[in-house]
Amino acid sequence: MDHFWTFAGSYWWLVFPLLGIAGGAARRWDVLAQRRHARRVEVMRAKAELKTVTASTRVTGGGQPQPITKPSPLPDQLEKLFAVHDDVTARWLEYELDVARMIAFPTMSDGRQPLTAAFLRAKKVADRLRPPTADARVSPEQLAEYRTAVTDYEVAFDLAERDARRVRDSQFTETERKRLATAQQLLSVALDDSATPAERQVAYRRVREEVDGLLALSDEAVEILENKVALQIERPHPAPDDERGPASAGPRP
Repeated sequence: MDHFWTFAGSYWWLVFPLLGIAGGAARRWDVLAQRRHARRVEVMRAKAELKTVTASTRVTGGGQPQPITKPSPLPDQLEKLFAVHDDVTARWLEYELDVARMIAFPTMSDGRQPLTAAFLRAKKVADRLRPPTADARVSPEQLAEYRTAVTDYEVAFDLAERDARRVRDSQFTETERKRLATAQQLLSVALDDSATPAERQVAYRRVREEVDGLLALSDEAVEILENKVALQIERPHPAPDDERGPASAGPRP
């Protein structure tokens, strides 16, 4: 105990840098939590919009031509813009809801990256200017504004996606890249039906540990991954030949 107090008395000044490190870590966790919440709201809104579009398409006959009885002066153009808008949103959700893609292309989910931030801003503008339905009455000016917003949205996504595939995980440190690579390998084990249930469970938990603090996984992405792992675990595992019963032992001599 005397040695400890002697050490503390000699190196008391270490308290200040340690407090700074602890404060920085706390701020980083807070930023990740805020990003996770904001993206969760954005993903939920996008999924709800796509479900609404799918349901309306099913009601109107699966996309077959319908009689034009809409009050909108340019219904066909609106429907085409809606299709492009929804297609870009669906492509974005493929990254937001797939943990493997998030690990492989992390900048697509990082709003601090300039091109990703520009895409997210373009998405908000397009979503805000989108008419509620193709039946809505819109002026030519409103239609032109929405068309420009959808074009910007599509171009911004293409640029962000191209950049994400180019840089991959180069924005991270060497240690962080090793953690992401380990998470990618463990993820393949968690989804491998040839692995045992125990191996898949351990691999899944390790994946969460490796990406914790590096990627802000949305709750929806975690839920989808958990369901995939559960399906792999519930899949029946073939028994070895020496454990099979008489019925599967083959013809008797």
